[in-house]
Amino acid sequence: MGIWSAFLTSLGIIKRKVNILLVGLDNAGKSTIINGLKLNAAAPTEIVPTVGFSVETFSTQHRLTFTVFDMSGQGKYRDLWEYYFPDVEAIVFVIDASDKARACVARDELETMLENKVLRMRKIPILFFANKMDIDGGMTPSECSGALGLEEIKDRNWTICATNGLTGQGVSNGFDWLAEELKS
Repeated sequence: MGIWSAFLTSLGIIKRKVNILLVGLDNAGKSTIINGLKLNAAAPTEIVPTVGFSVETFSTQHRLTFTVFDMSGQGKYRDLWEYYFPDVEAIVFVIDASDKARACVARDELETMLENKVLRMRKIPILFFANKMDIDGGMTPSECSGALGLEEIKDRNWTICATNGLTGQGVSNGFDWLAEELKS
């Protein structure tokens, strides 16, 4: 960011642009969450699984414009995540709280991600969404945290929020936290 852009951003005249990586297993609700953040978005009747990645942009009241790289969670595309690590300022990791059987797979993917050389050097914040809180019998955010081993992450700031991607419940709380992390 140039001096002029930094000055205009500090005055609130323009919004700071922030790149975010959105990851998680397939069917966790990543695209549903992002679709709910777009202005004037109609309620989705059916979300098609992301193939590769998609890019969405939205603004917040925190003088930030988020460019979100919504990555496919299908196994054959998860290797693509690491190519975005150098260019993002935060990561949003979505876990399907109703899918207890695949929580260990989500943990493996998180551990692989955190072991990446680029991310070990860059202490960017991670926002975890425990999604699908509307489904009975699902894990609580605390149980998701335990399943993912989040208590072991001590080298960077992180938080976990209970969300419902269909209604948007909890999503803004998570992005409020992320905005505060990125402003500091």
